[in-house]
This record gives sequence, C-alpha cells and structure tokens, in this order.
Amino acid sequence: MLRFSVMDLEYIRNFCIIAHIDHGKSTLADRMLEYTGTISPRDMKEQLLDDMDLERERGITIKAKAVRLQYDYEDGNAYELNLIDTPGHVDFTYEVSRSLSACEGAVLVVDASQGIQAQTLANVYMALDQDLELIPVLNKIDLPNAEPERIIEEMCDALGFTASEVLQVSAKEGLGTKEVLDAIVERVPPPRRNGTGQLRALIFDSKYDSYKGVIAYVRVFDGQVSSGEELKLMSNGVEFEGQELTVFTPWPKAVLGLSSGEVGGIATGLKEVRRCRVGDTLTSAGTPATEALPGYRPLKPMVFAGLYPVDTREYTSLRDALDKLTLNDASLSYEPEESLALGPGFRCGFLGLLHMDIVQERLEREYGLDLITTSPSVGYRVNLRSGGLKLVESPTDLPHGGDIESIEEPLLNLTIITPDSFIGSVMELVQEHRGKYSKMEYLNSGQGNGASGGRGRVSLEFQMPLAEMLLEFYDQLKSRTKGYASMDYSLTGYVAAPLVKLDLLVNEQPVDALSLIVHADQAYRRGKGLVHSLRGIIPRQLFDVPIQAAIGNRVIARETIKALRKNVLAKCYGGDVSRKRKLLQKQAEGKKRMKRVGNVEIPQEAFMAVLKVGKQDGSNR
Repeated sequence: MLRFSVMDLEYIRNFCIIAHIDHGKSTLADRMLEYTGTISPRDMKEQLLDDMDLERERGITIKAKAVRLQYDYEDGNAYELNLIDTPGHVDFTYEVSRSLSACEGAVLVVDASQGIQAQTLANVYMALDQDLELIPVLNKIDLPNAEPERIIEEMCDALGFTASEVLQVSAKEGLGTKEVLDAIVERVPPPRRNGTGQLRALIFDSKYDSYKGVIAYVRVFDGQVSSGEELKLMSNGVEFEGQELTVFTPWPKAVLGLSSGEVGGIATGLKEVRRCRVGDTLTSAGTPATEALPGYRPLKPMVFAGLYPVDTREYTSLRDALDKLTLNDASLSYEPEESLALGPGFRCGFLGLLHMDIVQERLEREYGLDLITTSPSVGYRVNLRSGGLKLVESPTDLPHGGDIESIEEPLLNLTIITPDSFIGSVMELVQEHRGKYSKMEYLNSGQGNGASGGRGRVSLEFQMPLAEMLLEFYDQLKSRTKGYASMDYSLTGYVAAPLVKLDLLVNEQPVDALSLIVHADQAYRRGKGLVHSLRGIIPRQLFDVPIQAAIGNRVIARETIKALRKNVLAKCYGGDVSRKRKLLQKQAEGKKRMKRVGNVEIPQEAFMAVLKVGKQDGSNR
C-alpha cells in the first residue's frame, strides 16, 4: 500500500478530453498513457480505457474513466496529471458535465478532416460554463483528406482561439503527444483550496463491485479523506465507512488517503448505486461541510420503452438481469408493467435512444435473454380538468379524453451543423418534424468562399418536440446531407400541443404495446402508414385478420391480411359435387370458429415499424 502524503497542489493538473464521436479522443488518451510510461508496451492495447465490449465494438465511450499519469516536465519536476475520459454521445451529457466539474482544464479534440461538429460546440459551451481552460487540439493531420489550415481558421472564427494556440497532432501515429502534455502543465491551472478544511468531494461516476459494493469515483475539492473514515452523502444523508481508497494507474491501486485536488475511488460498501448518485457531494460524517458542491441534479429519463420476455417464463430472469444491470448503470430506471398482448414485463426509462439500444443489447448478450422491445415514447404532462397534473410515460396511461384539459410534450433545443449547400434540405426536414427555426450562424468568416474553398459550414438552431426525434430523425438527417451533418440537443421544457392517442387493433383486439400518442394533424397519416406496414409484417393466418388504427371509437385506417387457404379438395378425384360443397362448408365454419378463439402472434418487427412509418412516407407530408 502507498504511503499517504499530501501532494503539493502546484504539481497537480486535473483535465479531461472532450470531442465529438470518432474524433480520436480515446486514441489520444492511449498515446498519453504510452508516453508517460503509465502503461508498459506489453499491457498496451487500442482504446485501453474503453474496457466494455460494446465500447470497443462501436468505437464510442459509454462510461467515464479516470487515470493518473506521472509526467516529468522539462523544469525537472514530476507532475500528477489526472485524466478523466468522458463519454462523447449526447445521451450522456450529464456525465460529461459532472466530469468537467471535476477538472480545471479540458483538451478539445477536433478532426482535421471533419472540423467542428455539433457536439464539439456543446462540449465547448459546457466547459466554458465550468470556467475551464481549453487546449484546442487538431487531430488526424496525417489523413490524406485533412485540411488543417481551413479547420484551424474555422476553430478561430467559431470558438475564439488564435492559430498559435491550436496544437496539431496525429494520435494514431503519436505525433505531437509531448506538446499536448506540455500544454496541460503550462496552461491548465492547479487546483485551489477554499481554506475551510472540511471535506468536500464530487462524485463524477460510480460502479458496482460484487465484493466492495458501490465504488464512487471522486475528485476531492476541500480537505482530505483517509481509509476507514466515516463518510456521508449530502443529498440523501446516507452514511458509510470509506473501506478502501484507490487511485487509477489505470488499474486501481490502494492508498491510505486522498487530499485536496486529487482524483480517486472510494469503496463505500453500499449495495445500491442509486444511493450514490453522480453529481453528489461526499463529506465527513463527523464534521460535515455546511454547503454541497454546486450543480447536482437527479438524472431524469427522456425516453421510455417496454421490455418483455418472448417466453413469459423468463420474466424472473429479466427482473434479475435488470437488478444487476442497474448496479452499474444508475441512469436506468424500470418498474413492472402488464401488457394484454405481451404479458408481464417492465417499463424502462432511458437517457436516449443510444442508451436504450445499449441496455437492450447488454441484456440479450450478457444475460442470454430473448426480448421484445416496444417502440420508444417520451414522457408527457397531462393537465386534468379536475385541476391536477399527471405525468404519462406510456400511451396506455393516458386518461380518457373527457378528463384532459391539455397535454404538454417535451421540447428540445436542436443544433445542427452542416455544409451550407444542405441548408434547404435540413430546414425542410426539421419543418416536417414540427420544428421551428431559431437562428443560423456561419462557422467561418469566408462563408464558403475564401479559405474554406467553397465548403462553408453553418450552425442552425431549432426548437423541436422530443417525440419527433424518435422517428429516425438522425438517419434522415444523415441521408439528406450525405453524412456531413451533425447534431446536438438539450431539453428546454414543455409546450402544449393538440395530441391524441392512436390505438392499433389486430383481429379487432387492441394491442396496447402498439399504442401511440401523436399530433392530431399527423394521426391519419401515421395510422394509415402503420396499418400498411403491419400488413406486411404480421404473418398470414388461416382466417382474415383486420388491422385497424383508431382514435377513441373512430376507426381512421384499416388493412386486412388475407387468409391462407388450405386445399381441402386435393384428395377429391371426381365424385358428387355435394361432397365437395360439404368439405368447403366445413372449412368455412372452422375458419369462423378459429377467428373467434385464435390468437395472432405479433413479431418484434411490428413494434419497431411504429418508428419507421415516418421514414417510409416522410416525403408525403
């Protein structure tokens, strides 16, 4: 075990790396680990900090990671560099914001071939809100299609840097790694003390260990914490003993204590990650701090979907799998739900569509479950005529129309960055999804003429309902802009809208898992497109199967799946016609009886067809 000694704050630098997806953030972190000797060549592998299988397969960072680097600077002093590797996707924006709160500086990585993207701007604004020192880095300068001069000009115009501040590197080849480390030492300010001496540590991430309980990843802002000390969480008052303190090198290494300015892990012994939330402040139970660190807020799910086992006998296995998964993912919420069509299952809340996709894949891959996932929906606020307010996360929970005064849907601030040649296509797409234009800003002073070589790029801002984001909006955006556009969004509040519940009936029986809450102006188009899609997805039966879309008691669209016909006359070689007539009459009676008692099996594709309707007939809006 290492000796507990208080590190001089002048030789500590806490920083993170922020970037758009696939701009080389994790690769740059690998080069830093190599250059500082933190990782031996024998232990090195690509994307070392992305240790989850899904992270490595998809090339994205899902969970924040921390690692301590020892860097011998040219002034002869050894500096402690604490790197916090942050997620890059917009679904995990809150984790990024808490990671930024744990740092004094941020390395901003921009791809030399793609330039500034929407999440680049979003991350920059978050870093500026936290008053962080930004170090701009232009990565992938060795690519054949790299345009460093144009991208540097774009960074200077849009973000206010000077050309001399931007470091040009190739993380893949290791070019410029020393310059980046030197800039961190020179430009990022050391941590500051407030002088009270009371322990305050920010929890910027947490994970579950089956032996040690919840391990909180913390940045100590004030005071110091020792192994075995009684600690307290300020948001909920939970007390526990700090059983083991670690620093990450990048693997956990036990220490006797952590002092102000340092980053490490604390084994809490708690058995629920929900009790140790990201953004909470940790303090001493004996002499607690009087004021928590600013910025904490509980995570709220934005997208909801039902998870059901294909075999209802696996319900208990699904419940156990969700229990275990939430130990390492406190942002996942779930509660039991019963569907008339699918049986028992769970209504789950997610941070976004990517988060939902990752959770579903982990459940199927890690726990061997075969699941049906209903189409995702968002949460609505329903103002009742009685004066109350009800939060509705599932269409089946929507009150009767006579009890509703108004329905409010969540609204997004949407930022899209695209080449100026696609402005018309982007505006048309957003308007089709009920979006409203806010403003437009060119990212380079040439506006597509001077140094940009006719490739001017603009930042467009809109307001758009969150529900429209679920209708394959991102896929359509990439299609219409030939893959050049990027987007970022944030929830701004709720707005009243004329919304109705659209029910789907299969064989004259409502399928609650296929119900939707849609805008009244789009109800007929959505209903018609959905029944048309389901007609091609649901397998044919030995009887006619009607598929209907209805609002209340009014059917607005219908399709019929024609019956399969069994040739009951195949064995009749000649004979009296009355015999054939009897066989056909008997078959007709059997089909009527089967229709009364028969169940229609609905495949998984039917539930996802709800999302694809917007793509199939988007041109007809």
